[in-house]
Amino acid sequence: MSENSIEKLSYEQAFVELEKIAAQLESESHPLQESIALYERGQLLATHCSSLLEKAQLRIQKIDPNGLGQKGE
Repeated sequence: MSENSIEKLSYEQAFVELEKIAAQLESESHPLQESIALYERGQLLATHCSSLLEKAQLRIQKIDPNGLGQKGE
């Protein structure tokens, strides 16, 4: 998969793939180049997830700019 294909993933899809990569890097022994490629893909996925969360937060702030929907305040 390319960096471009990551942009098409939903948050859930990207997060699941990121979890799989993290598990692979933690549990399996890979050649150096493969480990680097997995790490790079994981970084791209993490950035994509973070971006999607930021966009969602901005949408919520537009809907509820005063945070009136927050509980416990």
